[in-house]
Amino acid sequence: MPVPVRFGTDGVRGRFGEVVTADLAYRLGRAVAQVFSVPVFVGYDTRESSPGLAGAVIAGLSDGGARGVNLGYFTTPGVAHIARARGGVGVVVSASHNPYYDNGLKLFGLGGAKLDGDTQGAIEAALGRGDGAPAEVDLPDRDESAEREYVDHLRRLAPADLSALSLVVDCANGAASRIAYDLYRSLGATVVAINDRPNGRNINATSGSTHLDGLVEAVRAHGADLGLALDGDADRLIAVDGEGTVRDGDDLLVLFALDQRDRGVFGGGLVVTSMSNLGLNRALEAAGVTVAVTDVGDRHVARELEERGWTLGGEQSGHVIFRDMAPTGDGLLTGLVLCELVARRGPLAELAGAAWRRVPQVLLNVASATFRDDVVRDTYDELVAEYAVARDQVRLVLRPSGTEPVVRVMIESTNGDFVEEFAERLRAADHG
Repeated sequence: MPVPVRFGTDGVRGRFGEVVTADLAYRLGRAVAQVFSVPVFVGYDTRESSPGLAGAVIAGLSDGGARGVNLGYFTTPGVAHIARARGGVGVVVSASHNPYYDNGLKLFGLGGAKLDGDTQGAIEAALGRGDGAPAEVDLPDRDESAEREYVDHLRRLAPADLSALSLVVDCANGAASRIAYDLYRSLGATVVAINDRPNGRNINATSGSTHLDGLVEAVRAHGADLGLALDGDADRLIAVDGEGTVRDGDDLLVLFALDQRDRGVFGGGLVVTSMSNLGLNRALEAAGVTVAVTDVGDRHVARELEERGWTLGGEQSGHVIFRDMAPTGDGLLTGLVLCELVARRGPLAELAGAAWRRVPQVLLNVASATFRDDVVRDTYDELVAEYAVARDQVRLVLRPSGTEPVVRVMIESTNGDFVEEFAERLRAADHG
């Protein structure tokens, strides 16, 4: 009897061969076929396990009576776009920013949007029915037209003359490795691509949006105006300015919101998550921009945007959603919008420095197996008393990750010494 499967914040993700298996991929394909009666577009990242898992998904789709289309190596937002443009749904085989030995399965419903709760529940229920995967599965031929269709779509969404910019693009040896250089170069930018030679095991390895030292070094070495760091499936983007300073999703969201407001095209307000820096809220509220806060996860941001009828939202981690342009966060699109803004308004370092001031903040990842809630909260209470800090000037967020076996511990305060001491004590207690 198959083990029941529950989706996390972004599908199913875990160690390949243990949590994510060919059998699970096959059953997922068959479950999707039972819920949807439209073509299913399947893309996958550059992990060595991804093609086999994609083949199992497509076999399950076929056995369930659905038509599965093999997109080959493809970014997550690219799959969402193709599903939307061609009237289908999407399945992505990727573990995003995780190491190569993990993998995952995520789905996009009609219109390329994240699944709603009822549809997700129906697929989860269908996963437990039927036999397991066949012993061997071959991938069907790749749809060669989809990649060019997606790249052309991005250029139409954010047309810009980038001939004045020099860029370094870190592809994380992931799904955007084949297209990122050509995309930015086609708009006139001088481009250096790094980490664009995937070998099945180097995806996200000391590269991409979660490992930025190499990009910082490359931006400085090449004297580039801007560095763009994607993750393995290219749905997020972190930037590095020309001075070598990392600019995360909070920086980008502040700049995008203020720029849209100044141009009279702002869609009502900005949606962020509880992990965004307090300085963002302060700066935007002072500028008359309404900010709404949701739980962590781009699906929560997308839902809030939909409910409010707003168009801009995202996460500190680099997921940015332009709801009027794409159904989900797209790192390549975010990079294009950022490049256009910098080309029009000036260096990123100057823009970000003038726009807002970050409140001291530390994010620690604590292994779930060793995390102790009482240790964290006792440390917090002790330091609040020692530093005599008002509790409305300190923010502690504890959140089990939906993608990794860790608990995210975020602490921020207007008192930087408090933040530093809190982090040091947790690290000393093996909590950081």
